[in-house]
Amino acid sequence: MRELVYYVAVTLDGYIAAPDGGFDAFLVEGDHAPVLQREFGDALPSLGLTALGISAPRTRFDTVVMGWNTYTPALDIGITSPYAHLRQIVASRRDRRVPDEIEITADPLERVRELKQEDGLEIYLCGGGDLAGQLIDEIDRLVLKRNPFAFGSGVPLFGSAPYEARHFAHERTRAFDSGVVVQEYVRDNL
Repeated sequence: MRELVYYVAVTLDGYIAAPDGGFDAFLVEGDHAPVLQREFGDALPSLGLTALGISAPRTRFDTVVMGWNTYTPALDIGITSPYAHLRQIVASRRDRRVPDEIEITADPLERVRELKQEDGLEIYLCGGGDLAGQLIDEIDRLVLKRNPFAFGSGVPLFGSAPYEARHFAHERTRAFDSGVVVQEYVRDNL
């Protein structure tokens, strides 16, 4: 069975974006960057891969799931297919017009359950927080790129998920001189 992996940058206080959805404060350069590019290169947007001169790897992920608000910044700058090297699924509560290479789903929970039954690589949960909150019980692995600052407010890691203590077992932590700490957890079905 395929895994759903929530791979995301997060602040010390648990936010994945500023209150307006902005995420440009997160560190993209530093000694952590080459390691993450090597291990999670297929989670980079296609434009980023091109800018870095990296061919689109398909070693870890073959599908990306994102919410409409995560997809919108690409649209705002004229990019209709931000992860062209992956199968792209966008969750939206409203009917949307998108290019043929983008799949829209109004039921991300059911769609992720279907995807997990298919053959293939892992499924990359790109964001946002509300979508992660809806899918929290389907997330098999968390890869948190914890950045060394706090926002005070913003988009929470799991949006408005209802309170329930869900346990994830710590797998490994790597600290970098940049101040970024990569923490990996796997679902622990106690």
